[in-house]
Parts: sequence; structure tokens; C-alpha cells
Amino acid sequence: MTSFVDELDEGFGWIEDERLQRTAHALAADGRVWLIDPFEAGGVEERVRGLGEPAGVIQLLNRHGRDSAALAGKLGVPLQVVPRTLPGTPFTLLPVASSRLWQEVALWWPERRILVCGDALGTIPFFRAGSEQLGPHPLLRLFPPQALRGLAPLHVLVGHGAGRHGGSAGDEVDDALAHARRRIPRWLGGLRRVLGDQG
Repeated sequence: MTSFVDELDEGFGWIEDERLQRTAHALAADGRVWLIDPFEAGGVEERVRGLGEPAGVIQLLNRHGRDSAALAGKLGVPLQVVPRTLPGTPFTLLPVASSRLWQEVALWWPERRILVCGDALGTIPFFRAGSEQLGPHPLLRLFPPQALRGLAPLHVLVGHGAGRHGGSAGDEVDDALAHARRRIPRWLGGLRRVLGDQG
């Protein structure tokens, strides 16, 4: 089952009711709409068109193909896979990972203070350590993406889980990244509890 989340003046998200809580987003600027790491779900296309004219599909992570290509073809818009720049948009792209197996960027909309991440950050228990409201992907805890620090976003939209909103969102990002490595033991303890709950 899919439901809508992260309702903003600039767009919305939709989330899958599953263990990893896949989440996708649509953002609109000047009557144009971009879909970010999307997957197909009922009612999404109608809501996208209600925001404006579809302008593109952005895939932030090389392995987050999801339904990006299919939706780009269906909407008749270009698909950008882990782009370095997005000319003609209000978005800036920030580096997250650039290895052969893991290529990822994050999207930053400075005017609206909206940060969108694929796997760099998440809010589901699998990502978080202790009392964190969000955390870096477990495989990024040793070397968290420093480009995401100091942005002071008001909205943090993630690829797994509902986003974080409000004046504390930026502090939550900075705190999670600053202590990512130190909290690995705490994350491991939480992971054992999560796996135990699945048993």
C-alpha cells in the first residue's frame, strides 16, 4: 500500500508500506515538476500533473532505478541518472559517493532550503542509531558525506522513510553526520533489536 507524505507547497512524496519504506518525491518550480527516484503508484501521476508540467525524472543513486525510466518514458521527459548539474532548474547537486559500485548525489534547493537524498540519509530504524531522528546509510557511517553538513535545510526528504521538517531538521543532519562513526556500536545494537522484531 502506498500513501502520500512530506506535503509541501513545493511538492509531495509517496511512501510504500514495506519494511524499507521506499519513498519518492515530486518537486515543482515555476510550473514545472521533477520526479526524484520515483516508483509507480496509484494517484501519483494525477498529483504530479496537478502541480504543473512534468519536466524531468532525476535518479540520485545508480541503483535506485525503481520505475524512473518507465515514468520518464510515460511522461515524455528526460531521465537524468546521477547527474552532476541540472541546468535550467533551481537545484544544486552535492556529491555523496562516487565509487564504481556506488554513485550518488543529493539534491539541494537552496532557495527553498529543501534537501533530497536517495540513500545518503534515511529515517527508518535501519539507518538510525539510538535516539537519532535520521541517520546516514550504514555503509556510509565510516565516511559520511560531508557535503551535506552546514546547509541548514528546513526540509530533509529521504529515499527510505518520511522526511524531517522544521527548524531542527538541519541540526539533525549535522548531528547524525558528525557522530556517524562514533555511533556505529549503538547502530549495531539497534539493528539487533530491529532484526529481533522481524523474527
